Amino acid sequence: PRFVLFPDDLKVSKSMRPYFNQQKYRVTYDTAFSAVIKACSAIPRDGQVSTWITKEMIEAYERLHQLGHAHSVEVWSGNELVGGLYGIDLGTVFCGESMFSKISNTSKLAFIYLVQKLKKENYKLIDCQVYNPHLESLGADEISREEFLKYLK
Repeated sequence: PRFVLFPDDLKVSKSMRPYFNQQKYRVTYDTAFSAVIKACSAIPRDGQVSTWITKEMIEAYERLHQLGHAHSVEVWSGNELVGGLYGIDLGTVFCGESMFSKISNTSKLAFIYLVQKLKKENYKLIDCQVYNPHLESLGADEISREEFLKYLK
């Protein structure tokens, strides 16, 4: 199974609404790709000793970003990068690769902004890859491999 979010299925909880109303954070796209991927590789994660985001992977994704295939969403508190995510854009499918938060809920905020943007651009789905309770709370669900492959075509 593949864990995905269809843009129409996005759920924004009541607890997240103040983040939009207060405009405490500024959200940007593709302004700090390298900083986002490096933060994703450095952020401590429960149950993980190391990261798959090696120096070589960072260089490969930075090249994909330069070619227009990889994109980032950044969340700022003042001039400090406090959350974000990055992934690969396939035209109507966005494949999320990793996300990070230095302040609670800032990765969720980045994800919500991304989904809202992709919905306006008629994307079919966001690939979240494997089950994650964090993304399930935002509306992501599993689909079969066969169904997922149809979207990739």
